[in-house]
Amino acid sequence: MNFDQLRRTEFSALNDNGIYLNSASIGPLPARSVAVLAECNRDRARPAMWPLERINTVLTEARLLASRLINADAAEIALMPNTTTGLNIAAHALPLKSGDIVLTFDREFPANIYPWLRLADRGVALERIPVTVDGWPDEARLHERLADPRVRAVAVSLTQFSNGYTVDLHTLSRATRDAEKWLVVDAIQAVGQLPVDVQKTPVDFLACGAQKWLLSPWGTGFLYVRKELCTQLEPTFVGWAAYAGSDDYTNLTSYDPRLWPDARRFELLTFPVQDVAAMNASLGLILDVGIDAIAQHTRALHQPIIDWADRSGATITSPSGPRGSAILCIKPRGDVAAGYTRLQAAGVHCSHREGSIRLSPHMFNDFADVVRVARLLDVDPV
Repeated sequence: MNFDQLRRTEFSALNDNGIYLNSASIGPLPARSVAVLAECNRDRARPAMWPLERINTVLTEARLLASRLINADAAEIALMPNTTTGLNIAAHALPLKSGDIVLTFDREFPANIYPWLRLADRGVALERIPVTVDGWPDEARLHERLADPRVRAVAVSLTQFSNGYTVDLHTLSRATRDAEKWLVVDAIQAVGQLPVDVQKTPVDFLACGAQKWLLSPWGTGFLYVRKELCTQLEPTFVGWAAYAGSDDYTNLTSYDPRLWPDARRFELLTFPVQDVAAMNASLGLILDVGIDAIAQHTRALHQPIIDWADRSGATITSPSGPRGSAILCIKPRGDVAAGYTRLQAAGVHCSHREGSIRLSPHMFNDFADVVRVARLLDVDPV
């Protein structure tokens, strides 16, 4: 893949806005997605341009493309407006009862904490496993806690938002399968920047908003529901299109009581079809480039910053190797907040998270971007 050409053809809008290293917050829309969005909005002014067949084609394609991202079946994909909605659906669909425990890690992103805390009304406890001395998820302790028969579910981020730590999903999947515990994954910081395969590493639910690494509009995303659960679990809240027969607009008042036997039973809303169409364009680009290629490219871009940290005595607060990700967090010597402010003033778009500066390059970044950041940090040490 020629990433330089990709940058010119799909992301030239970034050239006039400094150095963008903030995909873990908001991913930019590729040119093809902007074009699709504009076309859809133009046609929305003429509703006759949006017959039901066109709408359903967009939604069907979205489920298919999302399934390809994680090697699932399209029938296991429910379209969602964000990660939080997907996690709430999982939390309330699972048959958890008083005395049950849900395990998670401390310092998880709040979207993966509050839905489970709300289950306290049912007597369900959320247990947060303390992080290690490095500030990373204590996977060993979580595995120890799986032996407790009161533990019924595990809810974790595949990649942590604050430091890029990626859990060993293969081992966790095997352990939860063996222990007959449910596994719910917040994957918004993972899908798009590292390979995910739910056939090789089975999970029960996987929620992913598309506005970050998937370079899609706000209000788009998906929820994966393991095929067997699609008929075993029922949604707490139901949309009218969650029921069989709802695709027959000539007979909507038949009120068929059967839920769809696939993940559509968990879909709730009238979709922003124009945004979903743009998401489809973005997902198509990511699949064409290849997530393996994106993973290799983004990790290679870390090296100039790592070299700078070695020279300056700064601390890299992200893991390397298999626990790493496209996210690279640094803690310069001195005032971190002041260092972040100076980078922002120099046109470097990044984030300040949990005491570190978070850099999150994507396919559109090149070595010139990160070398420039390293030079800024060298010239103006913090």
